[in-house]
Amino acid sequence: MHKEGDEIHVTDTEASGGSKEGVVRWVLLGGLVLAVILMSVVWIIPAMMQGDVEEEATVSGEIQSMEEDGDGTDSIVGVPSETDLGDDAVATPEDQTTTEDGIEVIEN
Repeated sequence: MHKEGDEIHVTDTEASGGSKEGVVRWVLLGGLVLAVILMSVVWIIPAMMQGDVEEEATVSGEIQSMEEDGDGTDSIVGVPSETDLGDDAVATPEDQTTTEDGIEVIEN
């Protein structure tokens, strides 16, 4: 810092109060790269060690285990199974239709 007449001249380094070496950028870049590598290792290593039990938790694993076990679709509503005996009574529109005062009434 020096004074020329009534003016005070200050250099960039003196005005900012620090140095301009660019070290912070390298520290941030290094931290970002380390975080990406660490997160990748945390994800990839358990995925490589996945066993049969964990594999069934996925949709494709569930479908595959159903095909291997021979499970039917008994628990799925609206899909008839091979063991369906057909003894369920299904209401037809004629069963729900009544006539009151000459007007046809259909109950929901």
